[in-house]
Amino acid sequence: TATVPHRTGGSMSATPGGRLLIAAATRMRTRLLLLTAALGTQVAARLGLPILLAQAVDAVLRHGENGWPVAALAAVLAAGAIGETAGLLLTVSTGAHGTAWIRMLTVRRLLGLGPRSPLPVGEAVTQVVQAAPQAAAFPTQAAESVVSTVGSAVALVALCIVDWRAGLVFTVLFPLTALVARKFIAEATDAEARYLAAQTGMATLLVNALAGARTIRAVGTLAVETERVVAPLSDLSAAGHAIWRIQRGAVWKIGLLMPLTQVLVLATAGLDLVDGRISTGSLLAVSGYLALASGLLDQVDAVLGLANARAGATRLGAVLDEPVIEGGPLRAPPPGGAVSLRGITVRRNGIAVLDGLDLEIPDGVSVALVGATGSGKSLLAALPGRLADPDGGEVLVGGVPVRELDLPTLHDAVAYAFEHPVLPGRTLHEAIAFGRPETSRHAVEDAARAAQADHFVRRLPHGYDTPPREAPMSGGQVQRIGLARALARPALVHVLDDATSGLDTVTETLVSEAITDRLGRSTRMVVTHRATTAARCDLVAWLHDGRVRALAPHDLLWADAAYRAVFAHTDEKEQPCAWA
Repeated sequence: TATVPHRTGGSMSATPGGRLLIAAATRMRTRLLLLTAALGTQVAARLGLPILLAQAVDAVLRHGENGWPVAALAAVLAAGAIGETAGLLLTVSTGAHGTAWIRMLTVRRLLGLGPRSPLPVGEAVTQVVQAAPQAAAFPTQAAESVVSTVGSAVALVALCIVDWRAGLVFTVLFPLTALVARKFIAEATDAEARYLAAQTGMATLLVNALAGARTIRAVGTLAVETERVVAPLSDLSAAGHAIWRIQRGAVWKIGLLMPLTQVLVLATAGLDLVDGRISTGSLLAVSGYLALASGLLDQVDAVLGLANARAGATRLGAVLDEPVIEGGPLRAPPPGGAVSLRGITVRRNGIAVLDGLDLEIPDGVSVALVGATGSGKSLLAALPGRLADPDGGEVLVGGVPVRELDLPTLHDAVAYAFEHPVLPGRTLHEAIAFGRPETSRHAVEDAARAAQADHFVRRLPHGYDTPPREAPMSGGQVQRIGLARALARPALVHVLDDATSGLDTVTETLVSEAITDRLGRSTRMVVTHRATTAARCDLVAWLHDGRVRALAPHDLLWADAAYRAVFAHTDEKEQPCAWA
C-alpha cells in the first residue's frame, strides 16, 4: 500500500503537498532518470549545434575541409531527434503513471476516512479528477525545468566564451527580466490557488444539487438552485481575470525586455565581427547560444506550471494528511456481543452531541435508539463499528475495547445496514455479499428472502446477476438489498440505522420477524423514528441532551408524553406487539 512519507525536514517536505510530491518523484524515479537522460541528450545536441554550425560555415568560407563538421552536425541532429522523441514518450508515460498512483492514493484515503472525510462529495471528486493530474505533472515539469535551466546556463557560458562582450551585455540585462518574472510568479500562484478553490466550491454545489434533482423539480426551486450553484462564478471569474491581468502585465514587459536584450547582444557581436574580433561562424554561434540562453526567460511559464502543480498537490496533501482509523493488535473475535458505552463524549463543531453517555446492552438483546432529530442516534450507532470514534470515553464489544481490535476482526464482529445503502459490486449478488466474496449463492438468496428482496430480484432480467445500476428499484427495495447484506454477515452485533424506514408496515413486519429469527442470538442496535419499530425491540434507549434519558421497554415508556412526542410526526397511534 502506497503511503506519503512524514515530515523529514526541508521546506517542501514540511508540508503535506510537498511530501506528496517527494513521494511521487521517489516512486517514479526510474522513469524520471530516463526522462532526464533523454532531455539531457536533447539539450546537449542543441548546445552542440551552434559551434558545429559555426565551424562548418568557417570551413566553407576558408575553402577548407568541411566533411567532418557536416558529419558531426548530422550526428548531433540525429541524437537531438532521438532525445526529443524519447523525452516526449517518457513525459506522457511518467505523467500517466503518476496520475494513476496519486488518484489511487487519494481514493484509498477518502474511502479509508469514510464519514470522517473533511471534504464534501463534489470537492472529493474534483480532487481526484483535476488536482491529481496537476500534482502528477510536477516531477516531469521539474525535470524539464532543471535540464532546460542547466542547458541555458551552459549556453550563456558558451556565449561568453565565443564573444565575452556579447555575453556581458546579456548578463547585465537578464536580471531585469528575472525580477519581472519573479513578481509575476508570486502573484500568479496566489491567483491560481483562488481559481482552484472557486472551481472546487462550484463543483461541490453542483454535485449536491444533482443528488437532490427530484426534490428541486418537485418543489419548483430550479431557478433558485441554479443561482446557488453558479454563485461561485463571480469568484471564479475574478480569479480568472486576475490571472489574465497578471499575465498581461508581465508579458508585455518581458516581451519588450527579451527583444531588447537580444538586439543589443547581436549588435555587440556584429560590431565585434566588423572589428575582426570574431568570425562569421562565431556570429552564428552567438545567435544560437543567445537563443538557448534566452530559455532562462522561458522558465517563467515552466515555473507557473510548477506553481499550478504545487497548488494541486497542496489540496491533495491536506486530504492525505488526515489520519485514517487504525486497528489494534487483537485478532481474536470478542467472546460475545454485549455492547458497553462508558462516559461517551462526541463533539461536532465544538458542540457536545453526546455528553458523558453511558449505555449497557446485554448480549443478544435488541435495543431501539430513539430521540429527537439531532439527538445523536446515528452517531451513537456508528461507535461500535468505529465509523466514528468518541472524543472521550470507551466503547466495548464483548468486554473488549473496540480500539484494541484489528479492523478485519471488528468488521466481522459488527455489521451495519443503513437508511440509504450504497450497492457496490458488479451484480446484486456481489452487492449482497460485499465484504465477504466467499459467500455462496445459496447464502445470498437466503438473506434476500429474509429481507423480503428475493421475489423482486428474481423478476429482474438477470436475477441476482443484474448490475445494480440496471436494476430499477425503489428506495424501499434498495433498503431491502442493504438489509440482506447485513443479514448475510454472521456478526455478533448488527446495527440497523433507520434501515427499514422505507418499508411499508406489512413488509417491515415480515422483515422484523425474519431479523428476529436470524439474528436472535446477536445484539441488535436499531436506530428508528417509528414507534412500531421501537415496540418490537426488547428495550428502548431514549436519547435526550446527549445522554440516555431512559432505558426500558417501549410499552413502559409510552406512558410518558415526552416520549410519545418523539414519534408525533409519524402519526402512529396503535401499539404493535413486542419484537421478541
